[in-house]
Amino acid sequence: MNWKSAFFAVTLCVSPFAFADGITAIKNFNDHTQSFAGDFSQTIKNAKKTTTSKGTFAVLRPGFFKWTYQQPDEQLIIGDGKSVWLYDKELAQVTQRKQQAVLGASPAAILSDKTALEANFTLKNDGEKNGISYVVALPKQADGEYKKIRFGFNADNILQQMQLDDSFGNHTDIVFSNVKNNPNLPKKDFQFTPPKGVDVVKENE
Repeated sequence: MNWKSAFFAVTLCVSPFAFADGITAIKNFNDHTQSFAGDFSQTIKNAKKTTTSKGTFAVLRPGFFKWTYQQPDEQLIIGDGKSVWLYDKELAQVTQRKQQAVLGASPAAILSDKTALEANFTLKNDGEKNGISYVVALPKQADGEYKKIRFGFNADNILQQMQLDDSFGNHTDIVFSNVKNNPNLPKKDFQFTPPKGVDVVKENE
C-alpha cells in the first residue's frame, strides 16, 4: 500500500446549525468537532489497478490521529503530535517521520487541525446528489500533492465521504460509517511504542 495514499481518512460532524450547503457544513465541522472516531472503507484507483481497504479511525484535535487498517493488510498509522508512525505488521517494520513534514496541506492536516483548511485551500460548493451536498477544496499552491479534495455531507452535516485526486494520477474515495462525534479520546491512545523485534526506520524529511 502506498505510504502517502494510505494516510488519509476520517470523520464526522454533527452541527447545531441547520444544514445549508457543503461550505457551511465543513466550516461547522471545523468549529464544533474536537474529536471523532468510526469505521472507513477506502478505494484507491489509478490507470493500473484498484485497491480497497477497510478499518477504523480516531482523531483528537489538534494534531492526534490513529488510522488502523484491518483488511486486506494490517497496518497502523499514528500521529502523536510530533511524529507519524507507520507500522506494517506483515513486514515487521516501523517508519517514523516528523509529523509537520508529513502532513503539510494534506487531508490528514485538514481533519486533525482546524486552521489547515482555509489556510491552504479555497472552498467551492459542488452540488448535491442522493441527499449528499458536496464542497471542493482547491489548493492555493499549484505545486501541492493534491489537485482537489471533495467532501460530502448529509442533511445532518455529517461527513459521509472524501474524494482525493493527487498529482500522481490516483483517485481515492473514502466512505465513513458508524462515526461518533466528540467522544472521549485520551491522548495516551495516540502514543506508539514499536513492538520488540521490528525494524525501525527514521525519516527526517
